[in-house]
Amino acid sequence: MLANGEVLRTGGRVHKNKTGFDLIGLFVGSEGMLGVVTEITLRMLPLPPARATLSAAFFSAAEAAEAVQAIFAAGFLPSSLEIADHFTLEAARRDLGKMIVPAGNAHLLVDLDGQEESVRSEAVAIRELLEKRKADALEMATGEADCEKLWALRREFSNSLRATGLTKLNEDVVVPRSRLVDLMEFAGTLQTRHGFQIACFGHAGDGNIHVNVMVDRYNREAAVRERVDRALDELFAQVLAWGGVITGEHGIGLAKKRWWPDATSEVVRELHRKLKQALDPHGILNPGKFIDPESSRSRTPSKFGID
Repeated sequence: MLANGEVLRTGGRVHKNKTGFDLIGLFVGSEGMLGVVTEITLRMLPLPPARATLSAAFFSAAEAAEAVQAIFAAGFLPSSLEIADHFTLEAARRDLGKMIVPAGNAHLLVDLDGQEESVRSEAVAIRELLEKRKADALEMATGEADCEKLWALRREFSNSLRATGLTKLNEDVVVPRSRLVDLMEFAGTLQTRHGFQIACFGHAGDGNIHVNVMVDRYNREAAVRERVDRALDELFAQVLAWGGVITGEHGIGLAKKRWWPDATSEVVRELHRKLKQALDPHGILNPGKFIDPESSRSRTPSKFGID
C-alpha cells in the first residue's frame, strides 16, 4: 500500500524478472518508510538431502576467526558459519550450565548441506583443517536432528546475554571477511579502553558480527549513555575505515540515525530524500527515522580519530 492509497503488486511466479526496477528490494529494504506491506508470497525451497555440522572450540576469538578465513581460503563454501567469543560463552555457561557449552574461549559452528556424498567428504576435510588449527572439543554431526542439537547452543546466545542483567546493545556491523580477525581483536581493545564488556557472536561466514556492548546502568545514567556513544563512535569509524558497514540486518531506524551521515555520502542521502519525497510527500509513513530532510542535509560527517 503506497502513501496515496494505491495498491502496488510486484514480483511474480518466475525465477527471473528484470521488468523494470527491483521494486521488491526497494520496498523490503525501506524500513516501512516508502510503503506498507500487506501481503507477501514466499517461494518454498526444498531442504537439501544431506546436512552436517561441525562444532569446535578455540583458545581465542581471533584464532576462531583465523579458522574461518582458512576454511574459505581452502575453497569451501559452508551454508552457515557462526562464531562466538569468550564473554558470550561464559554467559551461556552461567545461564545454561557448563555441561552444555563446549570448553574453550571461543566457539565455531560450521554447517554444510547438499548431496550426501559431497557433504560427507567436505565435513571430513573441514574437520581435518580444524584439527590442524588446534581446535578443541571438536564434534561432528550428520542429519537434521543431530545437527540441530549442536545448533541449540547458538540459538540461546542472545537470551543468555540478557540473563546477565546488563543492557545488551546489539550492533550488527559487517566487515570484509579479510578483516574478521581484526574486528575480534578491536572489540577487545574497545572493551579495555571504555570499560564495557563486549560480547561478539554471529555470522562469520559473511562478516556480519553482532558486537554487543553490555552496559550496567544504561537506562539510569546519562553519563553512561554518553560513554557508550563514544565507544560506538570508535566502533563504527573503524568498521567504515575497513570498508565495512554499520548495519547488515537491522537497518538504521532511530538507533543508528546518529551515524547515518558518517556511513553514507551526500549523494546517497539526497537520493534517499528524493525517493521518500516522491513516494511519501507528506511524511506519514514511519516518520522520524533516519531520512530527515532538514538535519541530514545540514549535518556534516564527524571526524573520527582512529589509532
